[in-house]
Amino acid sequence: MGACVLLGLGTSPLQVEVLEETRAQVVRTDGGQACTVERWRLPPGVREGDILVDGRLDPERTEALRREVALKRAALAVPLPPGLEL
Repeated sequence: MGACVLLGLGTSPLQVEVLEETRAQVVRTDGGQACTVERWRLPPGVREGDILVDGRLDPERTEALRREVALKRAALAVPLPPGLEL
């Protein structure tokens, strides 16, 4: 838990990976180092996948990440042949 310096968290952006009832796992976007923080230390309304900078939600970076993930998923999708349904 000390690795993220408890939402003084330094200048590195963090991504919220997992939200639990009382804790959350966050990951530094610059190096992938994960740590657990108490949920109350996160901004109100934060969701899994959100990006935090200086302890605040960064909606622009969050949306950019969501678009990037959607594009990668679309690129990996396998088209179905006509008439085949799953």
